[in-house]
Amino acid sequence: MPKDNENIRLPLLGPVEPSEPQGFTPDQMITCDECLRANPPTRINCLYCNVPLPMTESSVRLRKPILRRPEKHQLGYNTIYLPGRQEFSAEAIREAATLLKLKEPDLERILAEGVPLPLARTASREEAELIVDRLQGLGFGIVTLVDEGIVRRVKSMAFEESQLVINSGHTKDEVPIAWSNILLLVPARLIEKRVEVKEVKSRRAENEILDTSEFFSDEPVIDIYLSTYSETWRVSASGFDFSCLGSEKALVANENLTRLQRRLVAQATNARFDDSYNRLRPLLDLVWEPEQETKSSGWRRERPGRLSLGMATINSNESQFTRYSRLLYYVRNLTGFT
Repeated sequence: MPKDNENIRLPLLGPVEPSEPQGFTPDQMITCDECLRANPPTRINCLYCNVPLPMTESSVRLRKPILRRPEKHQLGYNTIYLPGRQEFSAEAIREAATLLKLKEPDLERILAEGVPLPLARTASREEAELIVDRLQGLGFGIVTLVDEGIVRRVKSMAFEESQLVINSGHTKDEVPIAWSNILLLVPARLIEKRVEVKEVKSRRAENEILDTSEFFSDEPVIDIYLSTYSETWRVSASGFDFSCLGSEKALVANENLTRLQRRLVAQATNARFDDSYNRLRPLLDLVWEPEQETKSSGWRRERPGRLSLGMATINSNESQFTRYSRLLYYVRNLTGFT
């Protein structure tokens, strides 16, 4: 009698296809000129020393951006979409979304707005150039903007008939600006969430938490751009002297900033007023995520033999707004985009 398993057919005949992607052959690997180590041909910078890798005929086709986020002290290279009359096929959107590591519906939402918006941000100029090359090949209008520019805090103003006098701190810092030289006004709300935790070091796997506090701030600001200066001039509700409003000055700083904004718009007749930031924040979050920073307040002695450590985690959209504000200044006034 045959055994029960003798007539059972195998589910697969022939060689089994590997489920994992195939690796690269030694001939395809790229040797770094700096550290002499082999790298996959998909990489732009060396995996070990981050030096740009030499290009070969095969690596040009295989290279893919990593989209590594720049550190806080590093320059960032931002790939900006400039809308035009072009229409994109489903295949082009799929390829672009894969390249940018975005979901297809999210990329479609960005394109549907019809305004300049970021598509990618990277710490490498070589990666940015690769992204531009690939996206332009798919028909996208693209420009790369680098994180540059200075933000100057405006402490006070003086309204005169023919000009606006802005001051960033001291009397000697007064800058007179003709009303016709004000190019762009960009309002926004800067939102910061701060969570503070105090914990005591213990012998357990986790430290003992003594206290937790959460703080939230929502501050309106206005960015001002001038034809005679490349800096960003920022007016915040806090730390600004609203005496320039005269009899219109209210008791609440947020209301004062609203009145200041109305007066600037009324007198700077050549300036473009763009309040799109608050509306577009969900799309900006896809590429320019709000920054998170953790700070330590140091060790503190609670009682003999017992030390506590304070930590604060801060989430803020200020750097995101600064990039968007500078983006508007560039595309609306230097490239002539409307």
